[in-house]
This record gives sequence, structure tokens and C-alpha cells, in this order.
Amino acid sequence: MPGRLVVLASGSGSNLAAVMAACDEGRIDAEVVAVVSDRQDAYALERARQAGITRHHLSGAGRDRRDYDAELAEVVAAHDPDWVVLAGWMRILTMAFLGRFPDRVVNLHPALPGAFAGIRAIERAWEAGQSGAIDRTGVMVHLVPDEGVDDGPVLGTVEIELRPDETLAELTDRVHAVEHSLLVDVLDSLTRRIPTPATRRGHREDTGE
Repeated sequence: MPGRLVVLASGSGSNLAAVMAACDEGRIDAEVVAVVSDRQDAYALERARQAGITRHHLSGAGRDRRDYDAELAEVVAAHDPDWVVLAGWMRILTMAFLGRFPDRVVNLHPALPGAFAGIRAIERAWEAGQSGAIDRTGVMVHLVPDEGVDDGPVLGTVEIELRPDETLAELTDRVHAVEHSLLVDVLDSLTRRIPTPATRRGHREDTGE
């Protein structure tokens, strides 16, 4: 039986789109059963509507974080997910949520482990590259066991070489392409209950292989 995914997204939902397409094509042995956003205007909700997937808007504005997360957990739990996928979710979850789904919350972050945790990760990596401080960045997918920011057990990474002559927009496009691929690969491994992908160094677009 296919796995059940609930996706939490705050923005456009491009990673959600990649996951839905991979599920439809059989590249992930699962289905997206619900999409939840904290922003009413998030295009991720429109993508869910177009795909006929149940969607929820749950605003956290002005609310206590734990109270919000407890209600969010109830909404998500009603869909009996095997995995909860944070794909551009812009809120730090508390244990009021995470405690309901131990070892089942997966996050995508556009940086390598230990680097550029939190917001503006791509921009900060680009700035560091332009100054010569680093020569590569990357993308990781990891579990979210607690309230630490982008520091849970790593399920997969891809390194991306920085190019001194590229713009922030160009790097952003390259990072997003890698995000889509890596998230699909990791979810495929998780839903098929096989070891997650080995960490991969470089990317075909970046290495010219």
C-alpha cells in the first residue's frame, strides 16, 4: 500500500509539485494526502486544489507557538500520515507538534549540514561565495526530532559548486533544481523502507559529468 504524505508548505510549493509528480509517476511509493499552509495566499494551496488534494490553511499569526502546533498536529494527524514533509515550511516547530510524529518529520534545507541554518540560506551562501569564503554549498534532507534549527539526523545531501560569475538568481535556480531531485530520492527511499541515498558530492549540472 502506498505511503501517506502530508506536506507543510509556506510558499509557492515548487517542491510540493515535484513530490506530487513523482508520486503520480511511481517514483515515490506514496501519495500526498493533504497539504497544510500557514499562509492563506501560499500557491502551494492552489497546487493542492488543482490536484484534488485536501488542503488546510492554519494561520499562526498572533498565536502562542505551542498552542498553534498542538492544533496543527491535530489537523495533520487526522490524515494518518506515514511521513510529514516540510517543504518550504517557514515556522520552527515545537515539541507540541514534533512529539506527535516521532522520527516521521522530514525537512528540506538549501544548505549543507552545519552551514547556514535558518532563513536566507541560499543568499548567505552566495554572499560567502562571492567573498571567497567558501567554494560550495548544497542541499540536505534531514529528520526533525526536536526544536533545533536545521540540525537533525541527515538523510541525504548534494553538494553544489559555487560559480564566481553567477548571480544570486542563477544560484537559486540551481539550488531549487537540486532540492526537487534530492527530496524525491529521499522520500522514495523512506517510503520503500530501504536505506536512504548515500551522500552525493556534486551534481551533474555542476560537474559536467
